[in-house]
Amino acid sequence: MSQYSEAAIRNVVAEVLSQLKVNGGTPSVTTRPGRHGVFDDANSAAQAARSGFEQLSKKGWAARAKVVEIVKTMCADNADRWGTVEFEETKIGRLDHKIGKLHGIKNVLGTEYLVPTGMSGDAGITMDECAPFGVVGSILPVTHSVPTMAGNIVNMVAAGNSVVFNPHPGGAACAAMAVHEFNEAIKAELGITNLVCTVEKPSIESFNELCASDHVDLLCITGGPAVVDAAMKTGKRAICAGPGNPPVVIDDCPALDFDKVARDIIFGGGFDNNLLCIGEKQVFAVGGAYQKSLDAFKRQGAVLLNSRQVEAIKKEVFTFRPDDGGCSHAVLNRAYVGASPQKLAAIAGLSIDSKVEMLIAETAADDLLVVEEQMMPLLPIVRSNNFAEAVAAAKESEHGYKHSAMVHTMNVANMTHMARAMDTTLFIKNGPCVAGLGMGGEGYISFSIATTTGEGITTPRTFTRFRRCTLVDQLNII
Repeated sequence: MSQYSEAAIRNVVAEVLSQLKVNGGTPSVTTRPGRHGVFDDANSAAQAARSGFEQLSKKGWAARAKVVEIVKTMCADNADRWGTVEFEETKIGRLDHKIGKLHGIKNVLGTEYLVPTGMSGDAGITMDECAPFGVVGSILPVTHSVPTMAGNIVNMVAAGNSVVFNPHPGGAACAAMAVHEFNEAIKAELGITNLVCTVEKPSIESFNELCASDHVDLLCITGGPAVVDAAMKTGKRAICAGPGNPPVVIDDCPALDFDKVARDIIFGGGFDNNLLCIGEKQVFAVGGAYQKSLDAFKRQGAVLLNSRQVEAIKKEVFTFRPDDGGCSHAVLNRAYVGASPQKLAAIAGLSIDSKVEMLIAETAADDLLVVEEQMMPLLPIVRSNNFAEAVAAAKESEHGYKHSAMVHTMNVANMTHMARAMDTTLFIKNGPCVAGLGMGGEGYISFSIATTTGEGITTPRTFTRFRRCTLVDQLNII
């Protein structure tokens, strides 16, 4: 983040805000209410998106592909500006990584992924195809507001749908900015209006309105457990990305390069200050790998906290409210989600270099930092006596969410054992968590990972209906 000075950030933000004629210091497009995809209420947005879907349907496959091209190009061309606006609004994570996520949209799957299948035989011919649902209602997280939006647009429009967003209130302004600009570009190129829509001032009321709207055919939820649970009770089909608390196991394996292991974990767990749902949240090191890992973490620039410093940070970032609605477990102080290592270290009276990307805390397996998803660049490391014990502890810490897990080992049998035991949607071996999304590993990227409902890493196919067309006794030319 050092290449972006505070003054530079302020200048970019000021320029963007001036262009958008904002009031109150946050981006807004209410200067043209009901146009360019930004609406006062969810039902109006969904109704407009219905019109957008019908317009797209008439334009065909070429229009879908063109929209995908527009979105990917705009994300790359506007990455610095949009990333800066999101960073300024949300106040969480890292600017350079928010910019990087927008550049990563180029790797989201588009129309090329929708390949029909056919069968031909003595009785005729059958074609199986993926058809759109219509209007998709999508809930955006504050952690990756514009990247999640852009990735969803690519997937959903490639599948032939339109989409209406109910963003997190903390990222609503940057979402409105992007929707406004996407729609202007789509209209200029294709003449389609309101293909992507959003609620300008989202709330629980607008969420409920979106879920209940007759214009919405499918829900896609990227958010916390409460919003996922609410969506699944609406009666509509919902594609839901649930919670995660991804563990990483480091095997006591002589063939491992522990400096690479440390770099991978710092990069993955430190990406955007650990805001990624797939990010390494706790480490279990086996036997001799424990000290080797600690030494490697320090060589790679991480800061090892002492017990007093760890307790001081925990006291600040976790609270107990046994009398608050009967809650008897730790409650995370949201003010520290996505906080920098420097901000966390300052709690304990520790001043650290601006280049430090990760704090390391030695803990027990039942420590709060292990069992609660803290989404901070502070990794607890737990000593395990053997690999089976480490996997069992990792599985318990993951709480059966079946989201993501990582392992570093050259022992294929141990890889296999952990993969089967964890049963997660993403399982990454010998790399950072982001390798599971094609960043340093093979594959494609998506910011919606549907673990709760089982679709996994979303693709255009995720947002389609299966349809079959059969012709009896004809067109079978063999």
